[in-house]
Amino acid sequence: MSRALDQLLSILDIETLEQNLFRGLSPQVGWQRVFGGQVIGQALVAAHRTVEGRLAHSLHAYFLRAGDPAVPIIYEVDRIRDGGSFSTRRVVAIQHGQAIFSMAASFHKKEEGLHHQVKMPEVPPPESLPSEAELKECLIDRLPEPVKAYWQRERPIEIRPVDLSRYLSPENRAPSQQVWIRATGSIGDDPSLHQCVLAYASDFTLLDTALIAHGRFILDPTLMLASLDHAIWFHRSFRADEWLLYAQDSPSSGAGRAFCRGTLFTREGELVASTAQEGLVRERNSR
Repeated sequence: MSRALDQLLSILDIETLEQNLFRGLSPQVGWQRVFGGQVIGQALVAAHRTVEGRLAHSLHAYFLRAGDPAVPIIYEVDRIRDGGSFSTRRVVAIQHGQAIFSMAASFHKKEEGLHHQVKMPEVPPPESLPSEAELKECLIDRLPEPVKAYWQRERPIEIRPVDLSRYLSPENRAPSQQVWIRATGSIGDDPSLHQCVLAYASDFTLLDTALIAHGRFILDPTLMLASLDHAIWFHRSFRADEWLLYAQDSPSSGAGRAFCRGTLFTREGELVASTAQEGLVRERNSR
């Protein structure tokens, strides 16, 4: 297990303060605000700890204020309903006495039903693509500075883009991309933890998809970028420490916002989760 993954699992292991009340910490890596995927993952952990015998099937979250990585985040869970098949929870994340994030999550007992899914895109397997270490060695000096800084950090989630050309040639392209993702080590057999790790990872690269249409990058200093909301639907069981194909596209952007969506498949082609996100995409000189 990598040091970064060990740190992620530690961060997701939030502290129980009281019934329905939890405290989470942030990694001290010099970021000015808390990574959105961290708040989603910790909030889902908090919700899971108030539900027994059921896994999440969907969550819908709103980012209200930027999180401060220097202070703990308090997660307050409201046990809205426990029905015969479904449980509903509302989670509010609080810092400095104010809500910075809110999430509604629904949990479902296991049952059988009609089955269908879309087909996974045909892409090269992850083993045929360069690893992050190989990418750093071969391409780091050719990447734009913001992208270079992003790739140089050790991360708990390994990402292998199917197409590297956009990183080397910033041109306007169709706003879609496919990346293989997985945790950088085993995370055990608790299915709820796999959901929380995937919730964390689902925020990587998603909003970046909208920028492909404009030949821009997620760390472009001339852009103001922030997640506004985030939704995940969990369709089937999976392991976040095995390769998942994250296929993403951005149907629309405008008025300072961009909408992106994603589907996650196992390497065998089984659709296990879907995501959607709207984010702020604003030119810094536009205000």
